[in-house]
Amino acid sequence: MSGLDLVLARPAARRLEPASWRRWVALPVVLTGTFVIVLDFFIVNVALPAMQAELHASSGAVEWVVAGYGVTFATTLITAGRLGDRFGRRRMFSLGLAVFTLASAVCGAAPTPTVLVVARLLQGLAAALIAPQVLAIISVVYPGARQAKALAAYGLTLGLAAVGAQLIGGVLLQSDVAGLGWRAIFVINVPIGLAGLLAAAVFVPESRAERASRLDLVGTGLVTGGLVAVVLPLVEGRQHGWPAWTWISLASAPALLVAFAVHQRRLSRRGRDPLLEPALFARRAFSAGLVTQLAFWCGQASFFLVLALYLQNGRGLDPLAAGAVFTILAAGYFATSMVAPALTIRLGRRLPGVGALVLAAGHAALAVAVVDAGAGGSVALLVPGLVMEGAGMGLVITPLMTTVLSAMEAERAGAATGVLSAVQQVGNAVGVAVTSVVFFGALRGGYSHAFGISLVELTGLLLVVAGLTWLLPRRAGARSPTLDRRDPGAPGRRRTLRFGR
Repeated sequence: MSGLDLVLARPAARRLEPASWRRWVALPVVLTGTFVIVLDFFIVNVALPAMQAELHASSGAVEWVVAGYGVTFATTLITAGRLGDRFGRRRMFSLGLAVFTLASAVCGAAPTPTVLVVARLLQGLAAALIAPQVLAIISVVYPGARQAKALAAYGLTLGLAAVGAQLIGGVLLQSDVAGLGWRAIFVINVPIGLAGLLAAAVFVPESRAERASRLDLVGTGLVTGGLVAVVLPLVEGRQHGWPAWTWISLASAPALLVAFAVHQRRLSRRGRDPLLEPALFARRAFSAGLVTQLAFWCGQASFFLVLALYLQNGRGLDPLAAGAVFTILAAGYFATSMVAPALTIRLGRRLPGVGALVLAAGHAALAVAVVDAGAGGSVALLVPGLVMEGAGMGLVITPLMTTVLSAMEAERAGAATGVLSAVQQVGNAVGVAVTSVVFFGALRGGYSHAFGISLVELTGLLLVVAGLTWLLPRRAGARSPTLDRRDPGAPGRRRTLRFGR
């Protein structure tokens, strides 16, 4: 099938062509990819105790099941976007979905912790291939006001996947589909992935940049090495008694990351294509926002992890009951995220700062409730803290991104979004590693004690986040921080969309 070529000279001013209904079918197809990659980061939390028991996995292996996904996701995200520009976004989306589906099948059949961890690393790599293509496809296929609607659907998908993952995982484990137990949370991706591949081939148009950037393989190697040098010793060091190699690895990380920064500047001065454009960091708003984003996300995945371990291992809740507890967070999150856009315009940088303080207060309230409830008190004691935590998240996540990106020029918004997304995944991975050291180090006093100590650490981190928000611009700019209307990398306004093969 040769396909239908559709050339849009000025997309914001043109009507949809008669056959363009297929473009709106394309949206749920690509958002399915977004949903499963976000879902799979968080859904493992409720299954970790069952995995650990069945596979006789160490605490380090458990940490890598969560953190490893984030590491490979983060370190290949920006490069994956460049691959889409060069070789075709639908092609890279489909490749990522195929690899993700295969890796999910391996996770579901994993006979040992090592196989499971390796498959999770492969899942993270595949997720990185999928994620940037979704935003790029949305920017090309849905111009003007249609793009705002598509991005709203994208944001809703992210939220539903993150807050609903624990409950979905609980339902799958409780129903014990085909006797698979925890393996069902991975096997369910296989039919979804296969259906997505077929639908993408028919409904998702192909596009690529007219001037594709060269791949910065040296930069990719340096930044990957630097991040692994940080995360690996944090995950493995505690259980091995902090041998010399862990300190050598941590000490080498700054050198690798500095070498990466120098390499990026050198490429930029020579007019070549760096992995990260140094000009992005010229604005204090972006640099401060990057640090704030990193600090905030260091506490999110790690909190979900230790909460899941406390609820199941500490309180003996089954996966479904533990997932139901997470829906309390979801209620707070949706309540504040609905009003957050309007509040961002009025309060600017103060809103994510307030949100961080509300989230910190929720952690503190939860810590007090854990002391009172221990391992046998009523779960109802946890409700006030959980509601505040969800509310705080809703006041930080989108407003923080909006406040930072609204200060960026439109032509740099796409690149800035990619960097912030990568930092989010790095924060998730590093946060899981650090908080796991705190949690498992305090486990001798019981799960309630370990969870309480972890909440103290996470509360302190959020106070740092609240302080960092004062470095952000006072108010979000009037310019919408959406993706550039023009095809990334293209010198003009023309875009060619090819449906089918």
